[in-house]
Parts: sequence; C-alpha cells; structure tokens
Amino acid sequence: QVELVESGGGLVQAGGSLRLSCAASGSIFGFSMGWYRQAPGDQREWVGTITRTNKTIYKNAVKGRFTISRDDAKNTVYLKMNMLGPDDTGVYYCRGDTVGATSWGQGTQVTVSS
Repeated sequence: QVELVESGGGLVQAGGSLRLSCAASGSIFGFSMGWYRQAPGDQREWVGTITRTNKTIYKNAVKGRFTISRDDAKNTVYLKMNMLGPDDTGVYYCRGDTVGATSWGQGTQVTVSS
C-alpha cells in the first residue's frame, strides 16, 4: 500500500486555473488513480480517474475543464483544472487502487472566489 500526498491547492479567482499533484511513496505502476472532492457539508464525490492504461474518465461537470495525467516514473498524478468556478471549491483527494488495496491522501483545499 502506498501513501499519497496531495499538493497545489489554494485560493483562485473564478475563471482561473490550478494544478494539483498527488505524490506516492512508492510505485503506482498498475494503479488506477482517481481524484475526488468534498465541498463543505457535502458528501465526497468522484471527479475523475486515470486507469492503469492511461484511459481518463471524468464527472460530467468537469469535462472539458479538468485533465488528469500521470507520470509513473515520478510516482505522481496530476489534476489540471481550468475555468474554475465557485462550485469547484472543496477539499480535493487523491485515491489509488490496485488489486487488494486502496489508498487515500489527506486532501488539499481548493477555494474559488467569485
């Protein structure tokens, strides 16, 4: 099981961009990696996933604005977020899945001001 650490969150104005990183303590080769977010008072929701074969799938609300990528050589996954709006505010979490194991990061806060 790997440990995951997110970074790159912060305060941004509506229409702005951020890139989040998720660094793993070990190899993520063969892992499916996902991004989730949780707004205040809401349940954690899935944002998107990059599979172990580099296929990406996204929640409809972020399609065309968010892009997930991975660099297995650096054991890191990225979430590039463009055209951010207040509804994108929340704590963003990274999740890693492989056979028999799931890991979560501690989250990074993203706040979008209107």
